[in-house]
Amino acid sequence: MTDIYTLLTFPTTSRAFSTLPSQPQTIINSRDSSRSASPPRKIPRLDGVSDSRFASAPSSRVGTVDHVDRKGPTTLRVIGLSTTLTSNPAKNDDYLLVKRTISILLTRHEDKPLPATYDRIYRACRAAVDEAGKGEGLYDAMKIALEQCVNNLVEELNKDPRKSAEWLVPFTNVCEWYEKQVGLLQSLLAYLDTRYVVERAQLLETKQLAYTMFTNKVIQNTRVTEAIMCGIADWLDWERTKKVPHPLRSYLPKLVRHIRAYGLYIEKIETVYLNLTHSYYAKESNDLAEGNMLSAAEFLEHVKRRSAEERIRAEEVLIGSSVVSVHDTADNALLAGRLQWLADDALSTLIKGQNDSQIKSMYELFAKVGGLKVLSASFKVHIEKEVKTIVTDVANDEDMVQRLLTFKAFADKLVATCFVNTVSPPPGASVSQPQASSSAAPAAPVSSPPVHPNRDFSYGLIDAFQAGFKARRNKPAELIAKHMDKAMRRGQKGKRDEDFAAELDDVLALYRFTDDMDVFRTFYQRALAKRLLLGRSASDDFEKSVLKKLEEQYDPDFGNGDKMFKDLALSRDLMGRFYEEKRLDEASSLRKMTAMVLQRSSWPFAARKTDILLPGWMQDDLSTFTQYYKAKHQGRTLDWDHALGTAVLRARFKAGEKELSVSLYQAVILLLFNEGEEFTYADIKEQTNLDDAELQRTLQSLSLGKKRVLTKTPGGRDVAATDLFSYNGDFKDPRRVVHINSIQSKETAEETKRTQSSIEADRKHALDAAIVRVMKSKKELTYEQLKTATIEAVKNHFVPDVGMIKKRIEGLVEQEYLRRDEDDQSRFFYVA
Repeated sequence: MTDIYTLLTFPTTSRAFSTLPSQPQTIINSRDSSRSASPPRKIPRLDGVSDSRFASAPSSRVGTVDHVDRKGPTTLRVIGLSTTLTSNPAKNDDYLLVKRTISILLTRHEDKPLPATYDRIYRACRAAVDEAGKGEGLYDAMKIALEQCVNNLVEELNKDPRKSAEWLVPFTNVCEWYEKQVGLLQSLLAYLDTRYVVERAQLLETKQLAYTMFTNKVIQNTRVTEAIMCGIADWLDWERTKKVPHPLRSYLPKLVRHIRAYGLYIEKIETVYLNLTHSYYAKESNDLAEGNMLSAAEFLEHVKRRSAEERIRAEEVLIGSSVVSVHDTADNALLAGRLQWLADDALSTLIKGQNDSQIKSMYELFAKVGGLKVLSASFKVHIEKEVKTIVTDVANDEDMVQRLLTFKAFADKLVATCFVNTVSPPPGASVSQPQASSSAAPAAPVSSPPVHPNRDFSYGLIDAFQAGFKARRNKPAELIAKHMDKAMRRGQKGKRDEDFAAELDDVLALYRFTDDMDVFRTFYQRALAKRLLLGRSASDDFEKSVLKKLEEQYDPDFGNGDKMFKDLALSRDLMGRFYEEKRLDEASSLRKMTAMVLQRSSWPFAARKTDILLPGWMQDDLSTFTQYYKAKHQGRTLDWDHALGTAVLRARFKAGEKELSVSLYQAVILLLFNEGEEFTYADIKEQTNLDDAELQRTLQSLSLGKKRVLTKTPGGRDVAATDLFSYNGDFKDPRRVVHINSIQSKETAEETKRTQSSIEADRKHALDAAIVRVMKSKKELTYEQLKTATIEAVKNHFVPDVGMIKKRIEGLVEQEYLRRDEDDQSRFFYVA
């Protein structure tokens, strides 16, 4: 049957009256049918009408239209198929079927089956809405049933006798049942939502209405809300106290899922969970720390363990976005008010134990609670304290540099791997993901996010080492230079060039922390000179590389080292010409002599007032070379220094012949025993002209060292003026070449003392020159201004003591380089 709605919807959705083309249509004036009919009119052809019946129909078939009264109402009546509405009892049955279905679905604890199949109920809903016009009735019935259902549910929950965590079981069961029923109801009444509800903005769809009612009537019920909070609190306390999962833990994820479905997760779960977590751990922190139940290191370990427990629990129960919040809340509650205590006590213990993994965990904990400033300040204090302990340990000066290197390597590792922050990619940067591939090639490993050291810790480390070095002046710089000497003499020992260079760089890094740069430079240059003259340097290439680095990055005065290499090269050329021009044969003693002609200004050795007396034949060879040199270089003089001379002697012992590599001093003493079997200390001194300190040291190396080619009578650890020395014919050594002159390459206590005195003298001259230069430029300065300017002028070489500056100023006033103001004694004028 065609309804009037379809007929009158034209022209786009209907063909209007052409729907019934086979039926004759007549327009009748219902008001006055007795009037004479109007004359027949020609019917216009409609555009697009292809039916021939309309195109050529005579007017008699179309019908007649009487005169129409334009002033009165007109009635339009369509004559065609029957349009009489008849009552249909089946439609009412559909409506009642759906209502009964709603009632059964929303009645708990009744196992009544549904009155029909799902498909029949769905079609009944459609018929009730479309054909019977019962959409409003169904919606109201559903609303009433939902309201009655949630009221029954809240009453059931409030009457349940279970308490605390056990009460969560019936609650989750109720939620599960309700959500299941609502889901089925939503499916069966889908047509009601899509046909009736959607056209009415003020109405809620089935699921939305059901969830809103459950939220307002059940979850927001005061007693239910309190019961949920009590249940969560009881469960958390039980697990945190017993440190094992609660028997009902499996219900907590269900609770979270249900509460989240109603949009109340943050309010009812996360907020409650976080508040309980903070309260619990704040109390625990107070009990443990203030009750002195744990040390700082143990407390830190406890925090780490508790933090891990909370993370695992939150991951198993809560949603992902809450895990970090719970983790951070626990950390903040445990660490609040404890940061300084932990940084002072725990960090010190961990640094001494070099426990880098625990230190990294400590850094991460402090980072989460905003305590990195406290940790970096404490780190600086601990590093400075440890450095001071090392440099002031006079009894272990021999190991000072190695201990500093070891500790510095550990501290650098902490800064590079523990005290680091992850670098976030710049805005808009894309992170490439590995693409799937059908090939069998292994996938490239996923790279870790880039990290960079925390600058507060990097700078704190530098400041701490500098402050620690200030605890002892001069000595650290001296020992660093001597350590470099050992490394350069020892050489690579199988290491790669890169590794050996890195080892040397680590030692030079310590040099940066000392204010006594001139001390290091002086001792290093003296050691370098000895290595070059004695042939003890492992590599000239590394020697030159280190000198270049020192000159460019540390102190320009290291450039003098290049002059040493030039002197040695010229000496080798000179000796080559000497041998060639003298035409010496292999047996000649001159052929076995090597002289090094050096410029004294390029080498860090002072001229000796007295030196050893050489055997006649040695002195003759030196005279021959001196005459040759003066002939080539008129006006120059040679000043012989035998302290660093060396010799190789052939010695015969009962065990066989040996070659002894000795210093020139040792050689002269040993050659005496070709003239006799034994000599007293006084005899040796008379024939060598050595001073007591040098003679005792040399005799000690020959008779009391590891290679005892002489025998001392009486025995003892020291050489006395009454001792008697004899040739040791029983000397044995598995090697044919025996080195005894190691004592020559070492810095003696006397030499060290002389070097230090030389440094002090040089400092005085440097201060005098700096003060005069400053005053010559400024003409007039106060004492404070002059002191500051002087320190600035010499700081690249050393940091002078204020008392020394004051003394140098007073000395310059006495020498009339400066003049005091008569009215203001703290003001000075330059005297031209």
